[in-house]
Parts: sequence; C-alpha cells; structure tokens
Amino acid sequence: MSSGTWRPARVLIAATAVGMIAGCGSSIEGSPRAEGASSSGDTEQFTALLEECNAVTDEQIAQTVGADAIERGFFGAICRWDAVGANGPVKVTFNWFETGSLDTEKSTGEELGYTVESSTIQGRKAVVMRPPDDPGACGVTVGSPSAGVVGWWVQFRAGAADPCEAASTLADLTLNLSS
Repeated sequence: MSSGTWRPARVLIAATAVGMIAGCGSSIEGSPRAEGASSSGDTEQFTALLEECNAVTDEQIAQTVGADAIERGFFGAICRWDAVGANGPVKVTFNWFETGSLDTEKSTGEELGYTVESSTIQGRKAVVMRPPDDPGACGVTVGSPSAGVVGWWVQFRAGAADPCEAASTLADLTLNLSS
C-alpha cells in the first residue's frame, strides 16, 4: 500500500473521531453537591428511594397470598417476591410511580388487551386489570397517598385463589401504612 492510500484513510479516521468526540459533549446547568447534601429550597421528593418496597412487610404479603414461604427478589422501580403455599407458586410485584397516573395505567392496560375496570380502595380511585390469557393474574393500581400511583400484581400459577382480591388487599395495606 502506498503512502498516498494511507493519507485519505487517516484523514477519514481522524474526522470520524473528531465528529464522535464533538457529538458527546453536553452541559448540565446547576451546582454540584456532595451525595446526600441538600440546600434550602430543595424538595425532598426522593428521600426514601427504594423504601417503597417495605410499604407492606413480607409477612403481610405472604399472609395475603396464602404463602408459607416468601423470598424477596428484585428491588428498584419495581419490587418482586416469589412465594409458595397451599395455592401453589405465587409471583407478587409492587410498583410506586411517583409521577404516574391512573389514566396512564388504564390506557396502557387497554392497549395490552387487558380487561380494565374502575374501582375504589379506601375512597381512592383504582384500576383493576386482568390479562385475558392468564386467569391467575391480576393487577390493581390506586392513587398514592402522596403523589403518583401504587400498584400490585399477583399471579397464582395454579389459579387456586382470586388474584384480584389479593392485589386489592395489598393495595389497601399500602394505603393504610402510607397514610
């Protein structure tokens, strides 16, 4: 390969690298603060991040779904438990979307083809959702006591119990403990 062939290749590589570096730059407005620091005027909207998963105890979840054993799974924006008991294996999921809305949950359920019904829990509007191909599963979402929505999904693998009753009970417990 002659040096004349290398020159255009080097120029192309250099131009690509410069373009990539230039495209990665961004500026963020504000002042840096150490983790955990706050300043006057801050809203403490995320003070209990990940504490939402403790809104209802593992024992209360197990009792509600009729489980003899329960194991905590993933915790983050969505919290999960696996349980087993007289009703067979049970999957339980909890979410707390601080900026969520019942309208969004309802329209999402409808788009997924779920049966969606309006309900109330402790006088708050709620949405009950059932997937058409899984009679052992049900989700209940209710307006949170502070902001957004909280939701519980219960899925009985054996279909031995009413998942909507269990999800509604867990939502009720969440409202009791959060108020």
